[in-house]
Amino acid sequence: MAATSEEAIKQFSALMEQLEEPLKSTFQNVHQGNLRGTLMRFLKAREWSVPKAYKMLMDCLNWRVQNEIDIVLAKPILPSDIYRVIRDTLLVGLTGYSKQGQPVYAFGVGLSTFDKASVNYYVQSHIQMNEYRDRVVLPAASKKFGRQINTCLKVMDMTGLKLSALSQIKMLTMITTVDDLNYPEKTETYYIVNAPYVFSACWKVVKPLLQERTKKKIQVLYGSGRDELLKVMDYESLPHFCKREGSGSSSDSLDGVDCYSYDHPFHQQLYNYMKQQQSLNQDSVGPRKQGSVHVDVPSPGLEEAKIAETIKAELQNLRGSGGLAHSFSSIQIEGP
Repeated sequence: MAATSEEAIKQFSALMEQLEEPLKSTFQNVHQGNLRGTLMRFLKAREWSVPKAYKMLMDCLNWRVQNEIDIVLAKPILPSDIYRVIRDTLLVGLTGYSKQGQPVYAFGVGLSTFDKASVNYYVQSHIQMNEYRDRVVLPAASKKFGRQINTCLKVMDMTGLKLSALSQIKMLTMITTVDDLNYPEKTETYYIVNAPYVFSACWKVVKPLLQERTKKKIQVLYGSGRDELLKVMDYESLPHFCKREGSGSSSDSLDGVDCYSYDHPFHQQLYNYMKQQQSLNQDSVGPRKQGSVHVDVPSPGLEEAKIAETIKAELQNLRGSGGLAHSFSSIQIEGP
C-alpha cells in the first residue's frame, strides 16, 4: 500500500539525498530548484509508490547520463535547413500562456508526417523542445506570473488525421514513450480539437485502456474548441487553428508566420539559444558538425505498447471496412 503523500515525499527525498555524480548533476537539471514538485511528479506517475517512483527516476537519470541529455541543447540540428524541414513535418509551437500562467503548446498531430528526416532527428528535436521548456520556458513563466509553474497545456489539432496515420504510429509511440518515462506529469491538460471520424473510432477503443489519472487530463472538444479554450486562455494565446471554426492547421497566427514554422519567434529563440549554448560549451560538445544525435529511446511500458497495438488494429479494421470514406468527416465527440 502506498504511503501517504507527505510520507512518500519524505521517503523519496531521503533516497535522492544519496545520489552521487554524475547522477546528482543531471538531477539538478531535472528539478531546476523545485525538488518537491519533481518528486511529486514521479510519485504521481507511479501511483504514489515510493519504490516504483524511485526506480522510475533512477532510470530517467541514467538515461540522461548515457545519452548526454544535459548538453542536448548545445547540439543544434545543422544545417538550419534540416531544422526547418523538421519544423515543417513535426508540427509544434508555443502560442502563449493560460490565464494561470501555463505555457500553451499547439500540436498539429493530424498533419505531422515525420517523413523528411531520420527518426534520430525527430527524437532529438522533441527532446530539445522538452529540455528548453523545462530549463527556459517554465522558469520564465514562473518569474513572469510570480508563482511556481511546473506544467503546460497542450492543444492537439487532429485536422488531416487519416487512416494513413498507421505509418506514423511508431514515431508517435517513440515520442510519447520518451515523455512518459522521462518527463512525467509535465502536461496538465490535453485538449483534442478538430477531431475527425478516424480519431473518434480510435478514442473509443483506447479510452478504456487508460488509467483514470490519464483520462482526467484529456478533454475532447467539439470542433475547434474555441469557446471552451477561451475559459482557460485569452484569445491571443489561442492556437491559430482554434481562432475560428474550421480554420485548420494551415492558417497563420503571428504576422503571417505559422506557429509551427521555423520563422516563428518561438522557434527562432529556441534555435538561437541552442547555438549560443553550443558556443558556451565547446569543450563538452566539440566543434559544430552536421548529423543527428542518437538517443536511445526506452522500450514502451505495457500500457503504451497495448495502446499502440490497439490503435493499429482499429485503423486496420477501419481500412478494411471502408472507413476511409468517413475519415475526413468531423463529428461531435463527447468528452472523457
